[in-house]
Amino acid sequence: MPRPALLLLALLWPWACSNSDPADSDGPGEAPPSSGGTPTYGYRIVNVFPHDPRAFTQGLVYHGGYLYESTGGGVQLTSRPSVPSSLRQVEIESGRVLREHTLEPRFFGEGLALLEGRLYQLTWTSRVGFVYALDDFAEVGGFGYATEGWGLTHDGAALIMSDGSADLSWRDRATFAEIGRVEVRHEGEPVHRLNELEWVDGEVWANILNSDRVARIDPESGAVTGWVDLSGLLTTGERRAADVLNGIAFDAAGDRLFVTGKLWPWMFEIEIEAAAPRRAPSGP
Repeated sequence: MPRPALLLLALLWPWACSNSDPADSDGPGEAPPSSGGTPTYGYRIVNVFPHDPRAFTQGLVYHGGYLYESTGGGVQLTSRPSVPSSLRQVEIESGRVLREHTLEPRFFGEGLALLEGRLYQLTWTSRVGFVYALDDFAEVGGFGYATEGWGLTHDGAALIMSDGSADLSWRDRATFAEIGRVEVRHEGEPVHRLNELEWVDGEVWANILNSDRVARIDPESGAVTGWVDLSGLLTTGERRAADVLNGIAFDAAGDRLFVTGKLWPWMFEIEIEAAAPRRAPSGP
């Protein structure tokens, strides 16, 4: 569907005001390091789909033709009424929420991973996570951890978690006990504020909070092997009503990559390519 037509559709959705993630409460995050000799990639937009602009996206997963999304809420984000944290099944083409599980107001939903028919959802500061059955979102378990919860993915065997630091921790999927850890570095310097995570063709991809960059990380060494510059996805006007980039989902069978952000009106299917000269986004 052409983007102008999608824009008319999105105008039917309630728009949310710009705000900050509670995890941003200490102020803007540090800028990601300069690329140096590390490759930087750009993107080509393949498709644009509606995305609920009320969804404070914290985790994103593709499976079986649908997106599964973890949203943050349940605390006062701005002067507007807060939207509760949730786990959602989303129809990609329309952005329609097909199924939703709402968390108790005391929990702020964060990273999300799907492994062996189970959805694992982190919470921000509560230090607990939840396990759900994929088919009906029934809660079938839970787990604890000693840090904040930010992003979550898996390598096919173990879960991989970020906590806002420069570390990634590997977690046993049955007990969530830590079974490995690596510090993410770029040219010898730690890369902090690793946020939403995705496993893409043997690499960990991580949103860097408060930036338009995604780090491509070697899971063995923790070295950043490349940067993906996703600036310019939203127009200037759209950015004023949205928050930061946060959300990566990979369809391995179809080789499709989806990205979005907190309170974004669009979900983008993109292809990664050599970076083109940077241009300012258009729009009102």
